[in-house]
Amino acid sequence: MNPMHLLKAKDQLGKFRERHPKFLPFLKNVAKNVSEGSVIEVKVTNPDGKGATSNIKLTSDDIKILRDLLG
Repeated sequence: MNPMHLLKAKDQLGKFRERHPKFLPFLKNVAKNVSEGSVIEVKVTNPDGKGATSNIKLTSDDIKILRDLLG
């Protein structure tokens, strides 16, 4: 991966965290409270009321990755 892309991504992540300070704690809480077979569902609603919903069923490997990424 290009090191410049990593630096840009880090900067963008910092800005995202400033705008949405509750998001990372939410993800950390989710990572602590899931087990294999848990389902994470995300619903996105745009300003006109339309949106989409999707979900994933977690494996033990998924949970390990989440916990490693989120500390």
